[in-house]
Amino acid sequence: MGEKKVVDARGMACPGPISKLTRAYREAKNGDIIEALATDKGFIEDVKAWCQSTGNKLLELKVEGDVIRATIEVAGKK
Repeated sequence: MGEKKVVDARGMACPGPISKLTRAYREAKNGDIIEALATDKGFIEDVKAWCQSTGNKLLELKVEGDVIRATIEVAGKK
């Protein structure tokens, strides 16, 4: 299992959370886990689309109060 990275994008508006997630992804390796936290409601659909377009695995997507928590396994690096 790889490293776990936490991306805290709470309070940021679109496209801030996806931009912050993309920066963490660039530094990650296949097998790493990225946990992204956001409060922008658009992040739910954005993170699904981002995972699909980049080939990464969305392991879990939860809404806890105002916070959206996405757990992603990095798998799209070549």
